[in-house]
Amino acid sequence: MAEIIPGIIARLNDLVVRVTAPNPGVMTGPGTNSYIIGRDELALIDPGPESVSHLAVLLEAVGDRLKWILCTHTHRDHSPGALALRGATGAEVFGFPMSPDDGRQDLTFAPDQVIGDGDVIDCGIFRLRVVHTPGHTSNHLCYLLEEHRMLFTGDHIMEGSTVVISPPDGDMTAYLDSLERLLSLELASLAPGHGHLIEAPYEEACRLIAHRLRREQKALDAFKRKNPATLDELLPIVYADTSPRLHPVARRSLHAHLIKLKRDGQVEETGDLWEARR
Repeated sequence: MAEIIPGIIARLNDLVVRVTAPNPGVMTGPGTNSYIIGRDELALIDPGPESVSHLAVLLEAVGDRLKWILCTHTHRDHSPGALALRGATGAEVFGFPMSPDDGRQDLTFAPDQVIGDGDVIDCGIFRLRVVHTPGHTSNHLCYLLEEHRMLFTGDHIMEGSTVVISPPDGDMTAYLDSLERLLSLELASLAPGHGHLIEAPYEEACRLIAHRLRREQKALDAFKRKNPATLDELLPIVYADTSPRLHPVARRSLHAHLIKLKRDGQVEETGDLWEARR
């Protein structure tokens, strides 16, 4: 696959092009992908972060044809660009209202149209069906381009990396359920919020489910070494295969796993201590 270069327009098929924002990093990979869909009238999924240069590339690409702006969720690398893009084009913004503020939310987000699971946005020569996929955030949406069976996944699935699940808004049970749901959709490819197109959608969903369940088992196994234990005592055991520099991020997902295990009746929480049921 060709290298993803921010600011370069990459055509994916006859209806879709990808433009990547200049915000590469550990959490964002090459940067946040914005997708432009259509011909004479255009939709844009995830306008990205506040970025003068990214906005300029998007405006040059859409001209006066942009009618619909859709956001997968309201993290600050995905939706803040909607405000300036709407102001410059007059396009309508679609999405869920902002999740509870946890320090990572785009406080400027205010959709013109609130949409939910099963809604269809008819854009003339193409249709986008809304799929509610909570887990990474409670307000996360994917969009299915019915004509190509291409699912725009935002941060539900990212190429080359696993998604961070950050409680309290992030929910591991909901995330696993949302991954399972993808197996019932008619899909040909996944267009993620970060990274390249994924052309084996069911295999990828199954791989991620298996990965999360293996991590959950590692969490349970960790209690054989220390029970009860604090979250920070479990972290280096459960994520021994992960670079310590990523442990602060991994800690959030471990917390989500423990909350799920508590809900499933396998562990108990008392103050700062977690304890596996004997």
